[in-house]
Amino acid sequence: MFKRLLGFALAFGMAATAPPAIAASCGMRDALVEQLTKKYSETLTVGGLQKVNGAQSVMEIWSSSETGTYTVLLTHANGTSCIIAAGTDFFQAVPKVTVDGTSS
Repeated sequence: MFKRLLGFALAFGMAATAPPAIAASCGMRDALVEQLTKKYSETLTVGGLQKVNGAQSVMEIWSSSETGTYTVLLTHANGTSCIIAAGTDFFQAVPKVTVDGTSS
């Protein structure tokens, strides 16, 4: 009985700590963008509209060729942005160009 009670307590305790961790990656867009530009030297690379739960949001990828970092930012209509992903070793793919009339 004690083991089962301890298991439930641990499970609910971990669930209670999850929302602050998720909330820590969200904030007002202006504040997040300022941090991306100042701390990581990132600039807006690409972006577009994304439909999330029936509402449109703006998805942006910020990157830095100087530091190699990137951040995927999702901004909602109310101005709140959330960091969806972040990482290192960012690269841009270069499309392969084929010339007409030559063998491949």
